[in-house]
Amino acid sequence: MLEARNICLEVESGGETVHLLHQVNFCIPPGHFAAIVGPSGCGKTTLLKAIAGIKDTTDGSFFWCGRDLAEEGDFESGEVGYVPQFSIAYDELTVDECVENAARLRTTVTGDELDALIDGVLEETGLEEIADRPVKLLSGGQKRRLALAMELVSHPHILLCDEVTSGLDPRSEQEIVELLHRLSRREGRIVISVTHGLSQAALYDSIIVMNGGYLAYHGPAGVMPHYFSAPSTEEVYARLPKREPEKWHASWLSHRAEYYARLEQEHVDKYRKLGVPPPPVTPRDEAEIAEPASFLRQTLTMLRRRFTLLFRDRSQLLLQVAMIVIFPILVALFSGKGQEQLLTLTDSMGTDIMAEVQTLQEQAEVRAKVGSAVSGIIMFQVILLGLMGSNNAAREVAGNRLILEKEKFAGASPGAFLSSRIIYLSLLVLVQSVWMFAFVQYCWPLRGDAMNHLLFLVLANAAMTAVCLGISANCRTPEQASLLSIYLVGFQLPLSGAVLALPDTIERFTQPFISAYWAWSGSVQGGLDSEVLKAVNSIVQTSFSSSHLCVLVLGIHIIAGLILAYVGVRRTFWE
Repeated sequence: MLEARNICLEVESGGETVHLLHQVNFCIPPGHFAAIVGPSGCGKTTLLKAIAGIKDTTDGSFFWCGRDLAEEGDFESGEVGYVPQFSIAYDELTVDECVENAARLRTTVTGDELDALIDGVLEETGLEEIADRPVKLLSGGQKRRLALAMELVSHPHILLCDEVTSGLDPRSEQEIVELLHRLSRREGRIVISVTHGLSQAALYDSIIVMNGGYLAYHGPAGVMPHYFSAPSTEEVYARLPKREPEKWHASWLSHRAEYYARLEQEHVDKYRKLGVPPPPVTPRDEAEIAEPASFLRQTLTMLRRRFTLLFRDRSQLLLQVAMIVIFPILVALFSGKGQEQLLTLTDSMGTDIMAEVQTLQEQAEVRAKVGSAVSGIIMFQVILLGLMGSNNAAREVAGNRLILEKEKFAGASPGAFLSSRIIYLSLLVLVQSVWMFAFVQYCWPLRGDAMNHLLFLVLANAAMTAVCLGISANCRTPEQASLLSIYLVGFQLPLSGAVLALPDTIERFTQPFISAYWAWSGSVQGGLDSEVLKAVNSIVQTSFSSSHLCVLVLGIHIIAGLILAYVGVRRTFWE
């Protein structure tokens, strides 16, 4: 039994208190199919999200089989399924892959048992014939069936559906409502569907009519027109404006006992016709609740899915390959620079003063040329790797935000999601950085400690990737995350001091946040031989920090980015 007692929900908007739900009360028995209907903005979706626990109520309680969900613990992830309005599947995956991933994330079943679960769910939702079809080729009705299939892998006790028939043609709408009706007859499952249309009202066991945040009616579909004095079910909406929402609510309260007695009798008669007893009002045994997958299983499932998406998304894959190939070539175009032999002066001036002056002048010119080239090429590598890092991570969370929220609701661990992304991005960072180093090293051998240089190329990429991942995890949209990440990369070069030295007051404030400076500084200070380092110092006004300090600061950047990312993936960003 699902019961709502005096549910209220208020929000602050523009300094005013807006009442979204007012004193909502209802009871829904197990094995029941209910619809929540009403005009736009009446509180239908708000009520559904309040039942799911996505929105916190300001007063009242929901009771599940006598248990106060607010006081005695919310639903277990396997007890409730929620099908939102937005798509919860990746376009590049097939129907079978989507259901398999859902099963691996939400259950512990393996082997033949897992295959049987997937096949059973596909058959139950009528998707077995298109199991190998990519999601992007599905019709609207097929996508709704897929969303239902992904919820059914955990055999939820309650199935909540938000506008799953919106935008569908009449035939598809009929098929989806019939499917929901069948699902409510299995395992004593409660199915509650938010819908705007009333053309399929006869298939519902009861109808909840919301109006202005008030519950205006809850009872059998067949007597709803009589209650609203409407000629037909479809005319009910036209009757609602005839009275204030509060008056409709008061009227329903006065008739509630009568309509609930009728609902109870119809519930008993329904199961008598089916030849089975009504489902018990007590919850199923805890052994029947799907046990959530382990942290490791969730991590590996998400990691495998992420690589599958990379290789299926040709545009993203080509972009990654293009950056890995083209960026080192851009650096190699300058490979002839900075390789001139530095001249060394004698300890004392000779008799030919003019020759010594000419040698000094030549040495200064070569030193300036070498110093400028070496410093510029190192910074160029650092900036390009920072751009790669930004591209790696800017959309990694924000671009999948709604699917992430849905999977968290279904029991997926935010830590598992983040772990899968860290592993994936770490591999990208290593491939990009090592290839940049190897290619450029072949064309332009670094005059100093090459391994130190490689270390700072990896750290530069990793730091930017981690920080942009943190940005992505705290942005609502991928466009917002991409824009902020691009700005971050764009400010790296001018604020690093590699081109022009900043005023001391500004430098002290900005320098700790500029990963390009620390990677460039560490590579120069700890990686160049003494003569080349002197050449760089002769043309660069910015002071260099020790390589150990640079490693420490870049490590802090990485840790700070990952902490920010973890905070972001744990936050809730429902629409």
